[in-house]
Amino acid sequence: MELSIVFKTILENWHIVLLFFSIAILYSSVGFGGGSSYLAVLALTSIAFTQIRATALLCNIIVVTGNVLIFKKQKQYNWTKVVPLVIFSIPLAFLGGYLRIEQTFFFVLLGFTLFFASITMWVSKINVSTEGDSRELKLPQNALYGGSIGFISGMVGIGGGIFLAPLLHLTNWETPKKIAAAASLFILVNSISGLIGQFTNPTLSINWNLTSILLIIVFIGGQIGNRLSNKLLTPIQLKKATAILIALVSLRILLNI
Repeated sequence: MELSIVFKTILENWHIVLLFFSIAILYSSVGFGGGSSYLAVLALTSIAFTQIRATALLCNIIVVTGNVLIFKKQKQYNWTKVVPLVIFSIPLAFLGGYLRIEQTFFFVLLGFTLFFASITMWVSKINVSTEGDSRELKLPQNALYGGSIGFISGMVGIGGGIFLAPLLHLTNWETPKKIAAAASLFILVNSISGLIGQFTNPTLSINWNLTSILLIIVFIGGQIGNRLSNKLLTPIQLKKATAILIALVSLRILLNI
């Protein structure tokens, strides 16, 4: 891409670039990718809705890859608990990403999904379990949680971490840091699966001029967020602030349909 095109694209979309950079920093600081907020931002622009899901998933992948590597280095993964939860989500995230959906239905689904996500983020508690009181989910629960969240995530274009993490906290699945680690891996796997599903859909289109810039920006923001960790805001403050933002955007999307 020519330098002149890069500068022109950045100038024309500076507000999107700035918001994506901020979102990547904030979300990566607590182990999330930011897919719901990327979608919220893109949904309020003139970008074609067929591009929105893929762009958000690509940015998700870039951010949470760094999170997963850091959590793995810190040995935060209990693979016997994480793998069963994640594996059921893969085929359903692919199916959700593959489905062709109409523009109006997409925005209705996106609006309600974001609103529900904002509620779950607001009411969820951060410190609900310790090493001593965590519990194992049974196979049917893994299938239900992972599969249903994976399907919705693939269809809407998010990784699903904002649904999974509150659910795991409420069920005392593990310690907060291990839940964040599990959510990061879940987001990564589902974002890849959902993106593959979308790439097999002939209606997919991507503005690579803008998307390439956004991928670089969220990579930089994600690396900053990973290193700042929780120094910007406490996890509960970040979740509540993000919940308010997502709720307001979801209502605006639904009112504008």
